[in-house]
Amino acid sequence: MDKIRIRGGKPLSGTVQISGAKNAALPLMAACLLTEEALVLTNLPHLADISTMANLLSQHGANISMAGEAGDNGHAGRSINLHAPRITDTTAPYELVRRMRASILVLGPLLARTGEARVSLPGGCAIGARPVDLHIKGLTQLGAEFEMAEGYIGATAPNGLKGAHIVFPMVSVGATENLLMAACLAEGETTLSNVAREPEIGDLAECLIAMGAEISGIGTDTLVVQGKKSLHSAEHAVVSDRIETGTYAMAAALTGGDIELTGARVELVEAVLDKLREAGVDVDVTDKGIRVKREGALRGVDVMTEPFPGFPTDLQAQMTALMSMADGAAMITESIFENRFMHIPELARMGANVTVHGASSLVRGVDTLVGAPVMATDLRASASLVLAGLAAKGETMISRVYHIDRGYERIEEKLAACGADIERLDE
Repeated sequence: MDKIRIRGGKPLSGTVQISGAKNAALPLMAACLLTEEALVLTNLPHLADISTMANLLSQHGANISMAGEAGDNGHAGRSINLHAPRITDTTAPYELVRRMRASILVLGPLLARTGEARVSLPGGCAIGARPVDLHIKGLTQLGAEFEMAEGYIGATAPNGLKGAHIVFPMVSVGATENLLMAACLAEGETTLSNVAREPEIGDLAECLIAMGAEISGIGTDTLVVQGKKSLHSAEHAVVSDRIETGTYAMAAALTGGDIELTGARVELVEAVLDKLREAGVDVDVTDKGIRVKREGALRGVDVMTEPFPGFPTDLQAQMTALMSMADGAAMITESIFENRFMHIPELARMGANVTVHGASSLVRGVDTLVGAPVMATDLRASASLVLAGLAAKGETMISRVYHIDRGYERIEEKLAACGADIERLDE
């Protein structure tokens, strides 16, 4: 099992190419199950979760080929051709689904195209319950019938799916994506209300439209879908990763560095950039992306995670690391997941002063973090430990870094190119 070793205390300077978004690529890949024709995705990140999804789609009968490799500048430059002319198996097995919660995204497409699906209850990061009941309730309104047995979700729609008006009781990114894909092949009109508005959902909708779907309301809380008998081939570029953008922006801020994030889209991270500016960080839009620089002191700022366009929960742990070296105190409130403070004991091993009060953590800034052996507990927690290690004095050794490989492409290479003393060690 690999480890990452960081000798911190160096300001980062240089350029980081932002990769395509994992959280956009996974539902886009699942969309290939909706058509007999090929779907080509470009700007695909090279990540463990992408490989897991590719293996799962192969299980269902998709033929998959990849082209291109990551370039010297860190740009993904990869494309994938997904072609599922025939669904050969409608079961998503436990051994694949347990690795990644996003595997649940095959449920809607399989059900819409074949009238049946059997999907293992999902796994992934242990950051909260994240139940799949919203997926099931929505698909039930479209005419599906469900049976839970032996750890699997069994679904049938022998007469196909029929359009309906579905109101989500709470905002759910995954349920919105699943229902949006299923509705594209449902008979008649489907209205999805109180949907998530994350950019990755807009990206999925744009791809589905390129495949022949009829969708209105993109970017709002209501999506209206006119069902089609079939979809066709398309080519689509995966949107840039706003979480990676925010993570590297915070790396520049925490180390007192100066980094240009090429390919980053400012409209995807406005809430994050506003907080960085409030904390005393210089943020400028360039013709290639975003430049982040800090010369003065960091100031403590309060943050509450919210659905898009609010501050993303996937940057809460990284923000905690940033605030651990700010002047004053910061209150960071997590409103999305109930178990997302597992990074805090590890940050405390490095000298961070953080106290958890229910759904909030009070971060009192310290002058110095000190390198220590720490353990990643989930994907974004691992990123926060990398950030802390970059700013800390001495050596930080991060174990269980397979978490970070699920969401960050070549992170040690990108940081090393900006002057970080960081390397991956094969245990």
